[in-house]
Amino acid sequence: MTPQITLDDGVRIPQLGYGVFQIPQEETARSVEMALDAGYRSIDTAAAYGNEEAVGKAVQHCGIGRDELFVTTKLWNSDHGYDATLAAFDASLTALGMDYVDLYLIHWPVPERDLYTQSWRALERIRSEGRARAIGVSNFHIPHLRKLLDEADVPPAINQIELHPRLQQHELRRFHEANGIVTEAWSPLAKGELLGDGRVTGLASKHGKTAAQIVLRWHIQLGNVVIPKSVTQQRIVQNYDVFDFELDAEDMATLGELDDGTRTGPDPDTFNRA
Repeated sequence: MTPQITLDDGVRIPQLGYGVFQIPQEETARSVEMALDAGYRSIDTAAAYGNEEAVGKAVQHCGIGRDELFVTTKLWNSDHGYDATLAAFDASLTALGMDYVDLYLIHWPVPERDLYTQSWRALERIRSEGRARAIGVSNFHIPHLRKLLDEADVPPAINQIELHPRLQQHELRRFHEANGIVTEAWSPLAKGELLGDGRVTGLASKHGKTAAQIVLRWHIQLGNVVIPKSVTQQRIVQNYDVFDFELDAEDMATLGELDDGTRTGPDPDTFNRA
């Protein structure tokens, strides 16, 4: 059973979920089915991924009650603004074939357009209508969050950010904790770039686990929500099998030493692509 984290509005999210970033539409349904068979109950997609429809079909045909699943999708950059956000959300619900999502996120702040507070008002409306059980943001830095918190009626429940041992985001995580925002990690394995690091493989040998399982366990013990992605059944299963061991303080310190600020994705302060 996956541990759950309670968001500030009382909604509970599984701590370990399955991400479908860059999975082609034609492969997504089968990948989601494999994840659900492995035990995952949280699926993270986005309008920009182009696979919401396949996620929806997998959920509809999986034989698991909708209320047992947690589905996240996201607003794309070109759809910022109050009315545009409402229309984009309707389009996502249609693609998913659902009446509601469990979590709706603003995908990027897009500082050049500076419309994310208008989009947030639309998310607040969507939440009040019961069409998203919880609302949050993704890739927001502290100045973006401060501006949002100053103007919001409902604070973001979660911020989904690039986070892994090479980019540990200490200051941002502290801000989250101080403001009741849950930290969710995308690219939790740094796109596999750190899995050959001797310090990680050494811990894998110590615990009889894979390098990926070591890093995912690190996230779990930090209290992060984490959404690894794979299209390989063996790795999907292995990534879920991280609840039968624990890293000790020395192990956590070893992984803490890997932080060098390396990003695998764009910098939110400058990413403005529509």
